[in-house]
Amino acid sequence: MLFKIGIISDTHGLLRPEAISALSDCDTIIHAGDVGDLGILERLRRIAPVHAVQGNTDKGKWTETLPLTKGVELHDHFIYVLHDIEQLDIDPAAAKIEMVVFGHSHKPAVEKKDTVLYLNPGSAGPRRYSLPVTLAKVTLNAAGFVPEIIWLD
Repeated sequence: MLFKIGIISDTHGLLRPEAISALSDCDTIIHAGDVGDLGILERLRRIAPVHAVQGNTDKGKWTETLPLTKGVELHDHFIYVLHDIEQLDIDPAAAKIEMVVFGHSHKPAVEKKDTVLYLNPGSAGPRRYSLPVTLAKVTLNAAGFVPEIIWLD
């Protein structure tokens, strides 16, 4: 089994052509909030099914359908998605969650704590200060999740 997950966050209304290209071979996409515009999710859905959460800057009627957190099950593997890791209010390992996906800081990060992979894809939207423009791809294989940060600039 080989399954590709595209992970994007903090687009803030900007979906770069490089992001679309990087996600084009994904089987599913996770957006970790601060989407900025419903059109972003619609464009991502043309590539693959999308799981998205609401970020702190997502406001307006269109955001009412976006949850603050979301559990995603893919091939018997469990992912927990939220925008701001500081608001994590569960014990992922105890809940049998294998990966926590978050955004908010615009800083890409991959860290394994015990049995849980914590992944922030960084920001794929407008550049903030000197932070990179990034997203992530995760390959799900027999061994589990294999993450990779993709630099778009």
